[in-house]
Amino acid sequence: MILGVGSDLIDVRRIERTIERHGERFLARIFTAAERAKAVGRARSGETYAKRFAAKEACAKALGTGLRAGVFWRDMGVVNLKSGRPTMKLTGGALARLKAITPADCEARIDVTLTDEGPIAQALVVISAVPRTPSL
Repeated sequence: MILGVGSDLIDVRRIERTIERHGERFLARIFTAAERAKAVGRARSGETYAKRFAAKEACAKALGTGLRAGVFWRDMGVVNLKSGRPTMKLTGGALARLKAITPADCEARIDVTLTDEGPIAQALVVISAVPRTPSL
């Protein structure tokens, strides 16, 4: 069952200008250590940051709160599973909200898709409730 869907579209140049203007202060406020490590050294780090920024916006929308009600930027981080598939790792207020909207007999699954076609980056987040598998 789908619990929430969110999407976001952003101009990569906006993120690049913000990084130029505010540098470390902006990066530390918005992105997790894992996200920052992923962007460091990439030829197009602005696109990497922009896609993750869009994913955070989309995730906040899918949670049904936006960036309020205790949900903060660094409570949501894009991570990749071993398969390479992106998902979101939630902490703090975002994790609390996820638990609140997930039925007791289910576990949450967060599907993420990221794309860019300069100068635009886009993210789509779908939060689903999947029935728990009984433990043996």
